[in-house]
Amino acid sequence: MTLTRIAGAACAAFLIAVSARAQIAPPADDNLNLRFANGIVAIAEDKIITIDDVRREVAPLIPQLQREARSEQEFNQKLDALQDNAIQNLIDRVLIIKDFEKDDKRHVPDSFVDDQIAQELTDQFDNDRSKFLAYLRARGSTMRDYRKEVQEDIIYNYMTHQQHKSQSIVSPVRIEQYYKENKDKFYQDDSVHLRLIQLTRGPGDTDGTLIGKADSILLRLRSGEKFEDLAKEYSADSRRAKGGDWGWQKRSDLKPEFSEPLFAVKQGECTEPVVTAEGCFLLYADERKYAGIQPLDDVRDQIERILVQQMSRESTDEWLERLRRNAYVKHF
Repeated sequence: MTLTRIAGAACAAFLIAVSARAQIAPPADDNLNLRFANGIVAIAEDKIITIDDVRREVAPLIPQLQREARSEQEFNQKLDALQDNAIQNLIDRVLIIKDFEKDDKRHVPDSFVDDQIAQELTDQFDNDRSKFLAYLRARGSTMRDYRKEVQEDIIYNYMTHQQHKSQSIVSPVRIEQYYKENKDKFYQDDSVHLRLIQLTRGPGDTDGTLIGKADSILLRLRSGEKFEDLAKEYSADSRRAKGGDWGWQKRSDLKPEFSEPLFAVKQGECTEPVVTAEGCFLLYADERKYAGIQPLDDVRDQIERILVQQMSRESTDEWLERLRRNAYVKHF
């Protein structure tokens, strides 16, 4: 079996690993040299995992860690946990690639590797081969080393995709059971798909003047013209070009002077003019959703996605546990 049997877009989606190999330089005080005095953090099968490997994985995440940590102690604790997680991921990566290589019928076509390198040369190095070669020299890597990394990226993404793909079917019974056990997760607030027309108060405009303008618009609406067309013609708000479309709004998100009249109308109805210090508003309920538990049919796709992710995580954990159990791994 070769990877070329996987069709078109699906193949490209998971075989092309988007690799940011030009990594951020790690801070000097990452403690890895203290934790692993000989520079080796683990051996997985015949692969030695070094502190430099861990740094390449962790370095891009450290700035966010520094922003979120409230003290040096918290930063160090989270950094240790991040490094431990990176080490386990690097070990798992080796085991996954070895699992692929056990089957002599599976191989990665050279064309896949060539295409991926060409893509990275464009994305990472502006299609400048001299920059690319300088980067390899700075890393102490050869082109052969780099090709092997790319090939392993492809294998890793292929194997993890296949694992997730195997958990993509959820039975209707399981969806219904999840819904029954988790109905509180599908409560929705009273909400409306809002369109509005804003008439800005000009110099000398009284409330009566604004209401008169709004009433003339309402007359055209009730005569059969579309609210969105009237909004494009009259509204002074920032969504005028979109027909006054403000999307879905919860009752709790709106000021009482807007929410009370708006949620008193039915779908396809408009409020009477709402006058404020800024001007006059016409609020239109394009669609309505009433507060309460959403029906199963409305959330079936959402539940299916939740269960697919849950099944995928469980299946992947079981798969990795099996690989770890049958492999040689030594931590330092």
